[in-house]
Amino acid sequence: MRRSNVLLEKRRAFVLEYIQENQEKQMKVIVSELSEKLFVTERTIYTIINQGSQLKAS
Repeated sequence: MRRSNVLLEKRRAFVLEYIQENQEKQMKVIVSELSEKLFVTERTIYTIINQGSQLKAS
């Protein structure tokens, strides 16, 4: 089942915003919290973070 691009974009935005709001925490804690909230793997969270940092760099 394919996911809607709109939903993927919303998830990406949520993850990046959550990281900005919780910068004082360690990244491992943030990723764990996001994994529990969004029901996705930690690897998926790290992929979203890497894609977000690449978008900001370009």
